[in-house]
Amino acid sequence: MTYESLLYNVDDHVALVTINRAEKMNTWNATVSAELSAAMRQANRDDEVRAVVLTGAGRAFCAGADLERGGDTFAGREDSSQAGSGDNSPAPTYPNHIDKPVIAAIKGAAVGVGMTYPMLCDIRLAAEQAKMGFVFTRRGMMPELAAHLLVQRVSGFSNAADVLMSGRIFSAEEAAAMGLVSRVLPKDELLPAALELARDYINTAPASVAITKRLLWKGLDSSMQDMLQAEEAPFAWLGNQPDAREGVMSFLEKRPPEWQVSPADIPDKYR
Repeated sequence: MTYESLLYNVDDHVALVTINRAEKMNTWNATVSAELSAAMRQANRDDEVRAVVLTGAGRAFCAGADLERGGDTFAGREDSSQAGSGDNSPAPTYPNHIDKPVIAAIKGAAVGVGMTYPMLCDIRLAAEQAKMGFVFTRRGMMPELAAHLLVQRVSGFSNAADVLMSGRIFSAEEAAAMGLVSRVLPKDELLPAALELARDYINTAPASVAITKRLLWKGLDSSMQDMLQAEEAPFAWLGNQPDAREGVMSFLEKRPPEWQVSPADIPDKYR
């Protein structure tokens, strides 16, 4: 695909997706939103892609919504929960929807949707200079993209209440202390570290990763008993696939594994 606002490149089984509006600090608009959905779908369909790294061009990750419409920036959205509303556009595809691990490499400014969107990624790394904030309440708005759930699950209720209600800016180091990011690295080491982490998924069975990711996200809203039940059937299915034998034999024979099962082979009932 050809993208207007993104760069998309696949190398060594990793899709690198870069928001490419550096002159506007990668601010978010309808094109960025639609193209990120398309890029996630493209990576998901490609069996050569084993993981995705998401970052921003230039000095920012994403400095929030593009404010070129001024006071009307947030106006005009329909309430899609009401019957008959909406524009019949396809539902967005977010990082948590796809079968591949998605790693956000956050540098510079990551505010507003530039913070809520990477919360939908599986792993977040940040540069030392990154400045983050869920600034919605300071713009007369409220956080979205399930931030009210995800931030408290990751950082605890009190931390979530603080950063979501105050809309304040905080450092990468504070984000790490709250668990919002996994690691903080020097700026020039951020993307190499994210790519190295992504390439490590070459060693894992793609279908096993896909099911594990699905269950991790399902676990946000599951009880312990629900999860025990949800794990049982796909565990049995994986155990009867050729990758289960290959995983054991490649370990015993001290050689790289040759995986055969694609995420596309997973029965719908396990998705």
